Amino acid sequence: MPARDVDADGQVPDDLVTAYRESGFVRVRGVLTPGQVERFRTAAEAFLAAHRAESLERQAVFSQLVNVWQRDRTLRDLTLDRRLGRIAEQLAGFPLRLWHDQMLVKEPHNNAATQFHQDRPYWPHAGDRLPLSAWIALVDVPPERGCMTFLPGTQDRTGLRPQDLHHEEDLFMTDPSLRWIPRVTVPLRAGDCTFHSGYTGHMALPNRTDQARLAHVTIYMDARTRYSGTPHVVTDALGLAAGDRLDGENFPRPWS
Repeated sequence: MPARDVDADGQVPDDLVTAYRESGFVRVRGVLTPGQVERFRTAAEAFLAAHRAESLERQAVFSQLVNVWQRDRTLRDLTLDRRLGRIAEQLAGFPLRLWHDQMLVKEPHNNAATQFHQDRPYWPHAGDRLPLSAWIALVDVPPERGCMTFLPGTQDRTGLRPQDLHHEEDLFMTDPSLRWIPRVTVPLRAGDCTFHSGYTGHMALPNRTDQARLAHVTIYMDARTRYSGTPHVVTDALGLAAGDRLDGENFPRPWS
């Protein structure tokens, strides 16, 4: 039976909460059961095949589908999973809402790294405390299949500009001190998850294997977050004004 760090109510041990708050990331094993992995992996593969041409943003380093939860009932169950949300709130220490989800796929032998970056500088958020993402492995993700590497303790490096995912030096040019932080690579078995702060520096290794790397990412934000007014694919069509709360049906919190 795979190792598990979470109980049926979505509670994780205190030492994992402490590790997350100190390092800005943590691995939580066995978030999904083998049966859930199979269900969600099958749905992800079908969704990817159906939407590749019309709504898949293909990049040099990975393929991305955003707000899958609004278009697929099975993957909606994963994005809005109460246990995942409760783990996220336990780690954060304050109420959260869904920001968005995304399917991140590295095709077999893509041989391209997703370079070091922070997530939060890309988002149109204001008045928020630390957001965090749940990166859920739907297949085994050893280093050679593109697991993530983190820069521990960098969740306090706020105020940096967005970084170029294709440029291996960009984050370190923005803050040269980050280059010398010891790096931690975190392989995942299918069903495991990492949670990381939106400011924690991280990258994903190339996929050099014969199998696609399938990851489902659920991104949580502080429940009091407001719209900053800057463009973003998630908010552009919502008619928001700067200062509006990011809440309501587009940004739910079903785990409350």
